[in-house]
Amino acid sequence: MVILFHLLDKPCFVSLSDESSVIPGSLGLLPSASLAGFPSATESCAGLYEPIHGSAPDIAGQGIANPIGTILSVAMLLRYSLKLESAAQAVETSVRKVLDAEDIGGHGFRTKDLGGQRGTKEVGDKIIEVLESLLKK
Repeated sequence: MVILFHLLDKPCFVSLSDESSVIPGSLGLLPSASLAGFPSATESCAGLYEPIHGSAPDIAGQGIANPIGTILSVAMLLRYSLKLESAAQAVETSVRKVLDAEDIGGHGFRTKDLGGQRGTKEVGDKIIEVLESLLKK
């Protein structure tokens, strides 16, 4: 309800995706898709995939952008347009393992927007490393 009132109070209507980013803790974590239809279990659906923060031009080239929204957008592409469910799940699992704390078997990697000190490349490279190990199994 608070989000609805907040939206109605804004003359330009703040994006729901921006508002909903408080749930996971950062705008950098969320994927998005503009789909040309409704995906189903049997039919693929064309779409454009990107993180909800877009290209984050205000921090471009600084190595501090959270790459996870982009990577999870690839998982959506795999799932909805390419119908590669197991590959999409492997990407999502890799992201989770990189974010999870070390005491529960993860790597505890966090970019600055999540209170960590890791950079874009470091987090992205770790996700690729974990994904490669999952796909070898």
